[in-house]
Amino acid sequence: MLAFGYRLSGWDKWRFSSGRLFAGYFIPRPSTGEAVFSGNCHCRDCQRTSGGTFTPALFVPEKTVKISGAVKYYESTADSGNKISRGFCPNCGSQLFAKLGKLPNLLGLRTGTLDDPSMFKPMLDIYTSSAAHWDFMNPDLPKFPKAFQAPQ
Repeated sequence: MLAFGYRLSGWDKWRFSSGRLFAGYFIPRPSTGEAVFSGNCHCRDCQRTSGGTFTPALFVPEKTVKISGAVKYYESTADSGNKISRGFCPNCGSQLFAKLGKLPNLLGLRTGTLDDPSMFKPMLDIYTSSAAHWDFMNPDLPKFPKAFQAPQ
């Protein structure tokens, strides 16, 4: 089971979220911290691992996430040369989060696992140069053809 809590910038109260998988539930646990950034990644690796046209992710400090239970990891090297470790539920295969080698203190939580994914507000689109030509992106979000340098 994965447990996490976070506060989005600009919110006046802590938001604790739970998530749901095919095989079970995430259980929320009190935590501290704030989301560092959120966005949609259109790189080919994210397309392949999500089975969709992009992966929406909410990046939070790893120290604010409490993990209990088993997680299976798959490690790869992205086209950028960045090492990526993706955490999956060993029972149903749902992708839970990713750890990026260039952002060692952050976890990219997969927003599709939230019970209320409407809480997710993407701030940007990255790797738009790899996006499917037919994929509609929110025109109001900043676009980056490759990676975005996130604060650490």
